[in-house]
Amino acid sequence: MTPISRLLAALALASLAAASSAETGDREKPINFSSDRGDLNYESKVGKLDGSVVLTQGTITIRADRLTFKQNPDNSMQVTATGNPVSFRQKRDGRDEYYEGFAQRIEYDGAKDLLELFDRALLKQGTDEIRSNYISYNAKTEVFKAEGRPDTPAAAAAGPGARVRGTFQPREGTGAPGKAGDKASPKGADAAKAPAPVALKPAGEPASK
Repeated sequence: MTPISRLLAALALASLAAASSAETGDREKPINFSSDRGDLNYESKVGKLDGSVVLTQGTITIRADRLTFKQNPDNSMQVTATGNPVSFRQKRDGRDEYYEGFAQRIEYDGAKDLLELFDRALLKQGTDEIRSNYISYNAKTEVFKAEGRPDTPAAAAAGPGARVRGTFQPREGTGAPGKAGDKASPKGADAAKAPAPVALKPAGEPASK
């Protein structure tokens, strides 16, 4: 292998390592938990928590009435939690923003970066939100899927019914020019610095770059 080839290979490996680190930042942190009662196995890294449960790992925070979890081989978490409601919060990768989920039950697979919300489900990202009785969200691709399902006993009278409902707020700078309330588009050097807005994206629609 020539010196140039070795250099290119080293740069490629460094890039892959950096990308892997960015995607798995939370799983590199310790798992912390607190509750009123707990049944824990430190050998198998499995726990059952009950009563005012708070489970955290890096930027992830889960609050629930009852929760079971295990530590995966890659140090990420596998979680099933119930509550009225359960709340889930995690920082978006590379952005000073969080996405939040609320439901009567959640399933979280940290190895896949997949969050599933069941019954009276609400997914929020900034001012955008989706409501349904089932929502799944892939934090790695920022793509969600929502299904209209009939209310279950857990959804009760406050459930959204067999419908998917949501709101996507207008993107800044997309209004017709000259209308009141439109924000002026950044010019010159400021335009290059202005980040493109990223909203929740349904499955099948590519995420904004």
